[in-house]
Formats: sequence, C-alpha cells, structure tokens
Amino acid sequence: MEENRVKLIGAARKAFAAWGFAAASMDELTASVGLTRGALYHGFGDKKGLLAAVVAQVDSEMATLARQAGAAAANPWERLLAVADAHIAMALDPEVRRIVLLDGPTFLGDPSSWPSQNACLTITMQTVADLVALGVMKPVDIEAAARLLNGAAFNAALWIAASGEPQIVLPKAIKAFRLMASGFLTSRG
Repeated sequence: MEENRVKLIGAARKAFAAWGFAAASMDELTASVGLTRGALYHGFGDKKGLLAAVVAQVDSEMATLARQAGAAAANPWERLLAVADAHIAMALDPEVRRIVLLDGPTFLGDPSSWPSQNACLTITMQTVADLVALGVMKPVDIEAAARLLNGAAFNAALWIAASGEPQIVLPKAIKAFRLMASGFLTSRG
C-alpha cells in the first residue's frame, strides 16, 4: 500500500506541475503507474486528498531547502531572514509556483490550515521566541509575530507566482519583507 502511495504521489506531482490540478486526468495519472482509480481513492480519498499529499511533500522539501539556506547565516536574526528569503524565492520554481502557490490555495483553501504550513509556523514561533529571549526582537506576542512573518513571506511568494515578471518582483518582495520584519528589532538587533 505504501508503494502505491509513493507511486501515486510521484505521478500526481509530475501531472499537477505540468498541467495543473484541474486539468490533470486521474485515469492517465493512475494508468501511468499501473494502478486504478480505486488505489487513488483508497490511499487519498479523492483527487483533492492526493493534491494535499503532493503539497505536503513539496512543502517539506521547501522547508528543508530554506533551513539549509539559513544554516550559513551569521546569527539567529540573519537566519530568520535567510529562511524567509529562500521561501519567497522558491516562487520562481515552476513546480512550487503551480502546485503550492497557485493550485494549493485554490483547491485546498486557506494555507494556514495546511498541516505543512502549521509545521512551518511552529518553527517560526520557536525562532521568534528565541529572538525575543535574546533581546534581538522586541517583546511581542510570539504567535502573532510568527503568523505575521509567515503570512507576509507566503503572500510575497504568491505575488511573485502570479506576476508576469517574477524576476523583477522577487527583489522588491524580499526588500519589502526585510523592511517590514526589521520593525520587530530592538536597538540591539
């Protein structure tokens, strides 16, 4: 059963990236990996359940890449910014753009309700708590700050994904995000 799940997620990921969720044929997708629609329904409930699994997989990979981008930062504040910059810049990736930023919210609803986004929020909350404790960030409600930072980064990525000129929008989005985030800094930050 797990093997079928892996096959279906892989095939769906290719199909959703190439044609988008709405245009992807479930018959073609399942046939491409030698399975039936019954396997899809058994493993995911329906096509939206399969999309949710694909989004979770892509989101997980994005989180890993963002953490790697932050690993080289000189300090915790720069790490927070590097992670956010990486998340925003991933909007340039065609697969991320189509699956996570365009089709995900359209067909799965509010990203703040996705389990993968909640995992990201938990990490951001811990980072904010650490920065407040270090005196780098002003005393602030940890969850509120984390939600605002995550939401701003996600919305910046949405703007880039929807733009006809994403390469031009990207530096504007990152610059504005960093300026907004700097409002949380103390004078020691």
